[in-house]
Amino acid sequence: MLPPPPKGLGGFTLAEVLITLAIIGIVAAITLPSLLVNVNDKAWNAQRKALYARMSQAIGEMDSVAGYGSSNNETEQQIIDGAAEAFIIDGLSKVYRIQNICNSNNLSACGIPSSIIALNGTNLDFPKSLKELNPYFTQYPNPDDYSEDDYKLTTDIKAAAFETINGESVALFYNPNCGSNVTNTWSYVQTKTCVNMIYDLNGLKGPNEVGKDVGFITVLYRTNSVVVAPNPFPSNASTSTAKSYSTDGKDAASLCTQQSDDARLPDIDELGSMFVNRSLLGISSGYYWSGSVISSGASGLAWLQCMPNGYRYRSTRSGLNYVSCVKR
Repeated sequence: MLPPPPKGLGGFTLAEVLITLAIIGIVAAITLPSLLVNVNDKAWNAQRKALYARMSQAIGEMDSVAGYGSSNNETEQQIIDGAAEAFIIDGLSKVYRIQNICNSNNLSACGIPSSIIALNGTNLDFPKSLKELNPYFTQYPNPDDYSEDDYKLTTDIKAAAFETINGESVALFYNPNCGSNVTNTWSYVQTKTCVNMIYDLNGLKGPNEVGKDVGFITVLYRTNSVVVAPNPFPSNASTSTAKSYSTDGKDAASLCTQQSDDARLPDIDELGSMFVNRSLLGISSGYYWSGSVISSGASGLAWLQCMPNGYRYRSTRSGLNYVSCVKR
């Protein structure tokens, strides 16, 4: 007969085991969702940067980003219906591998969701044309003051979509009459926007949310094109004395570093992209400082972007203006 175990060396009771498992379960339930969010965010960020790199290379290899689907042989309705699709078929697909193309009536066949969640948390019907993307593409804000000769007001061109071989779904909005780079002290960014792409990194799977699996890439200027893909923070940077404002344009960049170690001030083209996609961000008002500084000093100049109508101009780096930061 075996001797009884020494006192103090007995095993855990069933109650103790159950309590321990319950504690582990509670801790896991609290921490696991945030861990999964961090893993997804890192994966999406890596995929977002890879898509941007590939698209930038493809745009750089194209002979032109303007004029597709706008020949004299096509009627206005044909341009409205097919210019974006013509850009994909006759232009982009020549330099970038595409495995499926869909017109505006069948965007879901290319993995484009019917609705998305904007950066501010609101539900948004997915835009299917330039006008739905941003009304100021077809409604010029100040026609009497307009003097840019290199731009013709475009019609409401419908979007087209495609799928990449890497599994991304991309809706493409196209302005065949986009203008050249800024040569004066002001312009309207919609007149300089040639291509805008809203992508979903995993198609219809979800969460279909801007800043996560949904983002955008914008191509500006018909010659020497610039490709940008800003990833803004959900809220503006702010000061303690003037919430959501920068008291001085020279301090705008520092407000971003105060908001996050991973934040920086967007340049004027990135702010232009944010205006084009303002419905995806929930931005509708305010002038925003850019990181595109023209001259330094007390009376130095920097570019400002007006979010209500797309107007951008050079301004002295003083006064109160909004600061929206983007992730590095």
